[in-house]
Amino acid sequence: MDLFSASDTLTPIPIADGELYFLQRLALPEGDMLAQLIAETDWRSEHIMLWGKRHAQPRLTAWHGEARYRYSGMTLEPQPFTPLQLLLKAAVERATGRRFNSVLLNYYRDERDSMGFHSDDESELGPQPAIASLSFGAPRTFILKHKRLPTTLRLSLRDSSLLLMAGMTQSNWRHGINKESRPCGPRVNLTFRNIL
Repeated sequence: MDLFSASDTLTPIPIADGELYFLQRLALPEGDMLAQLIAETDWRSEHIMLWGKRHAQPRLTAWHGEARYRYSGMTLEPQPFTPLQLLLKAAVERATGRRFNSVLLNYYRDERDSMGFHSDDESELGPQPAIASLSFGAPRTFILKHKRLPTTLRLSLRDSSLLLMAGMTQSNWRHGINKESRPCGPRVNLTFRNIL
């Protein structure tokens, strides 16, 4: 029996100067993916350089896959894919029609964790990178802001939702996740990417 539904279809979200696709719920085998990802991942508290100053990232991270990755003054050496990550990667590749060789995991422990606005535009991702974002756990609001136009888009990323950013999105948009004003539970987000 096929573990993944062939009817999973990403829906385009029209945006200027980019490509964005969304799937409310990716078909996956039964199981508590959030608890398994939290338990099986070697989470790290990393520091990044912003405007010449060293800051602790307001979340935990892990880098897995086939290639090292450099961003914000850090070089991440990859750990091997885990069996669960390989299963999730296969599901994401099937839904998106893209191939990925690495994944950045972000663990938002509660409402105080966040991600600052940025673009994934490092040279090793290529000029038009495809980045697939798979979420588990508490919903969080994903915000995209156009770099030149007064345009902002907000998406609620819920448990098992899949977002694909492609084309010129990283060149023309920044994205991030703000802290929440109300208590919320944990969330793990996997951003699959292809390092050239």
